[in-house]
Amino acid sequence: MAHASGGREVIVQGRVRVPGDKSVSHRALILAALASGTSRVRQILQSADVQSTAGVLRTLGAVIPDLSADMRLDGRGRESLGAPGTELDCGNSGTTTRLMAGVVAARPVEGCFVGDASLSRRPMQRIAQPLSAMGAQFRFPNGDGLPMVVRGGTLSSVDWCSPVASAQVKSAILLAGTVAGVPVTVREPARSRDHSERMLAAMGASVSVKGTVVHLTPVPRLAPLDLTVPGDPSSAAFMVALAALASGGELEIPDVCLNPTRTGFLDAIRDMGAHVRVERESTQGGEATGTLLARPAALRGTSVGGDRIPAMIDELPLLACVASRAFGTTTITGAAELRGKESDRIATVVANLRSIGAEVEEYPDGMSVSGSDRPLRGMVRTNGDHRIAMAFGVLAALPGNQITLDDQACVAVSYPAFWTDLARVTATGRSARYGS
Repeated sequence: MAHASGGREVIVQGRVRVPGDKSVSHRALILAALASGTSRVRQILQSADVQSTAGVLRTLGAVIPDLSADMRLDGRGRESLGAPGTELDCGNSGTTTRLMAGVVAARPVEGCFVGDASLSRRPMQRIAQPLSAMGAQFRFPNGDGLPMVVRGGTLSSVDWCSPVASAQVKSAILLAGTVAGVPVTVREPARSRDHSERMLAAMGASVSVKGTVVHLTPVPRLAPLDLTVPGDPSSAAFMVALAALASGGELEIPDVCLNPTRTGFLDAIRDMGAHVRVERESTQGGEATGTLLARPAALRGTSVGGDRIPAMIDELPLLACVASRAFGTTTITGAAELRGKESDRIATVVANLRSIGAEVEEYPDGMSVSGSDRPLRGMVRTNGDHRIAMAFGVLAALPGNQITLDDQACVAVSYPAFWTDLARVTATGRSARYGS
């Protein structure tokens, strides 16, 4: 199958460092504020979501400087955050909301979490339940979602069996236990991202992990951080996909986080036949990192599901888009969690793939996509979802396709320079077109 439909080719070339990891950046800000002493954080992601976390911490009294490539943050201890004078505005960031709810739940304060229209529809009972079991109080004036009022206080220990594998739920409980000074245990059906465990352990907390069970024994103080935030593997995935679908060339993507709970997309696209290798591996702040080298390949369909899903949950819309250009059928199952993201990502991906001419079947927990080399043409409605925009942006960058996106700006949530980088690493310099 041709890598790019139509008469022209697209050649990838050069080196692109993707933005700092979003998950690590959120946690670095929160834990640096709770530490005792001055932390140094380099290469933090300066995106809208991370700005939301910084803003909520400031509202609670933390001293958070402007985000920059090399930051120093003065932490005043786990009991330092106070009552907010205004609402806690989380913007579009579910990570901000859920992790900071764990912090607020452990303080003798009340905070009202608010966000944009998309975030306000996302489920929050999943954190309210374990935090309520610890002794916090929650109010939901408009049902399961935002606004959400959290009244914190003296918390008790909890041994929580989570019905879903969610790093945000797990992190909310771990942060509540850390701030409250009580032991907590979280049991998950599958292993979710473990950035919180790694960072807490690096700061001196007692964290034990056995399979899908995490136990935290609190310590009186957290040591400051000294951290270089690695490149975000979810952002790197878009560049890997572009290289795999190109006609020639090679892309170098340095300093990418290769935490095994985050590399599911790399495993899946390799299963499809992609040429991706890792060089210059190292460890930064407890996280494995390396340089990815990706080049074109003839891709074939694959199947992903079950325990593989948590390690690639954010990349599944991209995997579906890549599948539309692969030989055969790709099946994604066990991903019902996608329906509660910034948009219903199953419905959004299926509708958009159909609108541009791809063959796709929707399931309650996923989809199947049949690949083709026919030109893809039509309008993509992103629903303001950054990962939808970037996934279809990769397809729009391929010659022969005529794909228009309705929203370019939403990528600022996680990858503000995405469109610039996309155009820079393609020899044609061709990127997507956008509607008004």
